[in-house]
Amino acid sequence: MTGDERRQEIVRCIQESTAPVPARKLAAAYGVSRQVIVQDIALIRAAGYDIISTNRGYILNVPKTVSRIYKVKHTDEQLEEELCAIVDLGGFVENVMVNHKVYGRMEAELHIGSRRRIREFLEDISSGKSSPLKNITSDYHYHRVNADSREVLDLIETELKEKGFLVKES
Repeated sequence: MTGDERRQEIVRCIQESTAPVPARKLAAAYGVSRQVIVQDIALIRAAGYDIISTNRGYILNVPKTVSRIYKVKHTDEQLEEELCAIVDLGGFVENVMVNHKVYGRMEAELHIGSRRRIREFLEDISSGKSSPLKNITSDYHYHRVNADSREVLDLIETELKEKGFLVKES
């Protein structure tokens, strides 16, 4: 096994573990010294993995978020209500997407996770800089929303449905 292969296996082992993985366990598993594992961890970190050393072993710091795409429809006047319904329940609105019959799929990043960010977005829209993307598809659009759990996404879906914004996929 090459060093690169070993490091890939170390990442996989740490990702799949439900508990911190001690260096001595990794050293025994791959037939190398604990010092080699420490050097491998340094190289893995340099490659962009956020590996945390604890007193019980290594863990991979990965944001635990889930995402869902909602198809919605509302007026310009209801834009704030829609976005607040999402962020107030713990959602983060990644983007807005439309399916244009001529141009195809069009998408814009939003990165809205707070009421302050909603106000900034609405100020930009009301300043006349541009109009909402949904306006080119008769108010139909999609949002990719991230949250900490499926339960939060379910709450958001229920709220959007109760407000009459959620569109059933046909």
